[in-house]
Amino acid sequence: MTRNYKMKDKNKRLDAIKVIISSKEVGCQEDLLKELQREGFNLTQATLSRDLKQLKVAKAASMNGNYVYVLPNNTLYKRSVEATPVNDMMKETGFLSITFSQNIAVIKTKPGYASRLAYDIDAHDIEEVCGTIAGDDTIMLVIKENVSRVEMIHALETIIPNIVR
Repeated sequence: MTRNYKMKDKNKRLDAIKVIISSKEVGCQEDLLKELQREGFNLTQATLSRDLKQLKVAKAASMNGNYVYVLPNNTLYKRSVEATPVNDMMKETGFLSITFSQNIAVIKTKPGYASRLAYDIDAHDIEEVCGTIAGDDTIMLVIKENVSRVEMIHALETIIPNIVR
């Protein structure tokens, strides 16, 4: 087995793990490995264990009483009924809507997309944005003072191509 993973490949794998955990109830590493293999990621249990540790993944009781993997800082998980392939989820932003209230924007996404989209917004260091807080399907975005809604939407267009003016 080759252990020379490119950082880009590892980041894709970590993103896939986040999407799987936030969109499906996965209770053990064996099941998570199978899900990752379905998406084209072949890795060992040891590598998966290190990835889970790096992502600070924990186990918590789901609504039906089973223990499942959860991502940190997310207490409520709204699981989608229809399973969406991870690669499809990673290609789109999941954006549904944006609403403003003074210097706060609330962005609604499909379940499981908010963390990834908030990460993308933060990673782009958008001048107009103070920061984001993400849940499963909602992002709270704090806008710097004196930035108009039109300016904010324009700044987000590079990350969210389907954002509506």
